[in-house]
Amino acid sequence: MNKNSLLRIGDLSKKEIMEILEDANVFGDIHKDWQLPQRKLIANLFFEPSTRTHYSFASAEHQLGAKVENFSPVGTSVEKGESLYDTVKTFEAIGFDAVVIRHKENEYFKELESLEIPILNGGDGSGNHPTQCLLDMLTIYQEFGTFEGIKVAIIGDILHSRVAASNKEAIEILGGEVVFSGPEQWRREDWPYMDIDEAVKWADVVMMLRVQNERHSEAHGMSDEEYLNSYGMNERRYKAMKENAILMHPAPVNRGVEIQSELVEAPKSRIFKQMSNGVLVRKAVIKRAFGYKEF
Repeated sequence: MNKNSLLRIGDLSKKEIMEILEDANVFGDIHKDWQLPQRKLIANLFFEPSTRTHYSFASAEHQLGAKVENFSPVGTSVEKGESLYDTVKTFEAIGFDAVVIRHKENEYFKELESLEIPILNGGDGSGNHPTQCLLDMLTIYQEFGTFEGIKVAIIGDILHSRVAASNKEAIEILGGEVVFSGPEQWRREDWPYMDIDEAVKWADVVMMLRVQNERHSEAHGMSDEEYLNSYGMNERRYKAMKENAILMHPAPVNRGVEIQSELVEAPKSRIFKQMSNGVLVRKAVIKRAFGYKEF
């Protein structure tokens, strides 16, 4: 496996995470027009639906001067039964310099260890989502200037969320505190939990998660209104947040379910800021993937 691949947030040290965040901040500042010194060919292989991750990667790649090909399994040899390994190996063999992959299987990348080109993980099952995690960390860092002692509450569909898993790792690496809240049937064993109303008052960062209906074997049995009242961000909980606390969500947001629609763009919300930061972070990890240290 290429040493500059990005597969799991836990593969990075605190120093490496901070280097990526600092590079992302630079991309948002004076070096936003920096491009790759050599033309690179990048394939985005998305085996699951995506808007923000897919197209912010594409935006970052184009802005860096790369040639981009967007792959969908529909109409390809995947429909004939071609394995993931053979698909990705084909892209390497025909001259692509790096691939971005989203796949439904947890840790799909384990079967790709013999590849030499960098692999950037755009999300694997309910396991890892390192670039979403990094853009979340960038948003927090821009707000507070530190992670030491920052209290983060992650609320909602914890069991099925790769965002929850990656963010837990990062927050602990960076020196913050994290607790979780949400329906009991979607909890992960041995993770710290807190009642949602207590968590909202306690946290500097309140991160709501999407209800991932596509990963559920059965419905949660609540109407949208019932879920919002029990486990969502409504006006009452928003008013209970600390004065300087921020509201986040990895999106897409099910308005009126995880968050009351009027609060998606409320003053404490950083949801669309997260999306903007996604391009900056993905520029930084692409720069890293090709081994460029300096601007």
